[in-house]
Amino acid sequence: MPDNVLVAFDGSPLAERALTYALENFPDATITTIYVINPIDSVVDVEAGGLPVAEDWYDNAQERAAGIHTTAMDLAAEHGIDLDTVTEVDRPAQAILEYADDHDIDQIVMGSHGRSGMDRMLLGSVAETVTRRARIPVTIIG
Repeated sequence: MPDNVLVAFDGSPLAERALTYALENFPDATITTIYVINPIDSVVDVEAGGLPVAEDWYDNAQERAAGIHTTAMDLAAEHGIDLDTVTEVDRPAQAILEYADDHDIDQIVMGSHGRSGMDRMLLGSVAETVTRRARIPVTIIG
């Protein structure tokens, strides 16, 4: 059994299923959820919202991250488990892989996709990239 499990958590239903899987299958492990703020998303937001959005994009992203972390902690509490949360700013797959390498992670658990529609087609699958490049086991929840 792994000692340190990293769960990619973006608040989506599949991410919630991935976290539930980790909580139920690795109850003795240290579980950390990671939420990644993707700077590319800020470009899309700025294009849609103009300068006012540009000025506040990072604060808004941090606020969104805090809400997502609260959701993860609440789900873990339902299972009687405390978890660690972390926010990174980078491309999601890159951030997940680097965090796993830098923090002695033994297992990554993630949903098969968090994005939908055009974003997923344009940016590719984070789960696929992590699975291909990870040096440790990756469990994909569909």
